[in-house]
Amino acid sequence: MTSNSAIKTYLALDIGTQRIGVAIAQSTSRLPKPLTVIHNDDAFIDQLNHLIQIYNASELIIGIPHGLEGQSTEQTRYTKEFVSTLKKNINLPIYNQDEAVTSVQAEKELIARGKPYSKGDIDSLAATYILDDFLQQSRIEST
Repeated sequence: MTSNSAIKTYLALDIGTQRIGVAIAQSTSRLPKPLTVIHNDDAFIDQLNHLIQIYNASELIIGIPHGLEGQSTEQTRYTKEFVSTLKKNINLPIYNQDEAVTSVQAEKELIARGKPYSKGDIDSLAATYILDDFLQQSRIEST
């Protein structure tokens, strides 16, 4: 990839206790797509840094879950602690994006497609929704 600083590559994460869905988009197309799933284990930071290097990522977007009424949940607290760890180990701007039932939405979409899917497919598609929401919100705020 060229070093055109006008083009940004975004990676979004849907944080789970076992798996982390990853989605990708570029600022030129603004069309997020599922990228991969990384196991949430001791190798996660190294694997994420590898993806950052491969795709020349410039920003990281993290989905922050809340309860149906917007309240903090155990998963909200877990994700915020996870983000604190990321900030110490990842040298990129990190943005939080509110997420509302993206995993449920992703599973419904995959069921509608009528093809077999894995839990990892749900996670990476949920990350795509998180990134799409971030890009839509940033587009509105920049106008």
